[in-house]
Amino acid sequence: MSCWDTIADYGLRSLGYGERLLPRSDFTLCQQVVLIGSGMLWNIYFGTLALIAGFVLATAVAMGKAARNPVIAKISAWFIFVFRGSPLFIQFFFAYFLFLSLKNAVPFFTVLTSAWAGALVVLFLNTAAYSGEIFYGALQSVPKGESEAADAYGFGGWKKFRKITWPTMLRLAWPAYTNEAIFLFHATTLVFFSGFPAQSQRGDALYYANYFADKTFNPFVPYPILAGYFILLTLVVIGFFGLINRHLNRHLPQERRSRMQIRMPILR
Repeated sequence: MSCWDTIADYGLRSLGYGERLLPRSDFTLCQQVVLIGSGMLWNIYFGTLALIAGFVLATAVAMGKAARNPVIAKISAWFIFVFRGSPLFIQFFFAYFLFLSLKNAVPFFTVLTSAWAGALVVLFLNTAAYSGEIFYGALQSVPKGESEAADAYGFGGWKKFRKITWPTMLRLAWPAYTNEAIFLFHATTLVFFSGFPAQSQRGDALYYANYFADKTFNPFVPYPILAGYFILLTLVVIGFFGLINRHLNRHLPQERRSRMQIRMPILR
């Protein structure tokens, strides 16, 4: 079988297209590169959707934690504390157990026992908590002079938030938020490694890397391939977020524009 045939058979295997069965013997380098690359589609799916939805909730949580209403502030603070204070792996495990328990009483929860929906919810809430704390810190750092200037110009309520507070908050938070985005994509490898099953062997990149490592008894081929894919994905994320960072700081003199410093957390 040529490498082109392998791409045709396994290029979309993680989505259920192509060969029904995975390779069982005579594993080639092309098969490992293609299948692990196919699994990356799931990692990109989880990371992208969780990041987009989590950004919206994170903004609301940050505003809620900074709210004058003590009830809203406490709810927002506890939401952040719960999801930041517990390991993501445990969140996946308990969420899957919860969805399994609820589906018998409420059929709606059946869909959440599948990884594409249930794991996405967990990632969405987790990144919203981490990002919410980042945005809250940036919100506290917004210069009072800008807020006072907005009041002097008659800006109030939604207009003040949209034109002054929110853009400044994003500009201050963006380097740290970029780190969160990178780690979120890396954290997607825990989806099928925790409670959520890979139906019909349709898994992510780590799932297929583990498969080849178990079958060949040689982890030094599939895992470097996996690492290579995530390094490429990280470069894409850094480049994309760097363009947004440049746009957020476009009004500042060159010497005052903040440069993003990417610091990878070791544990979460």
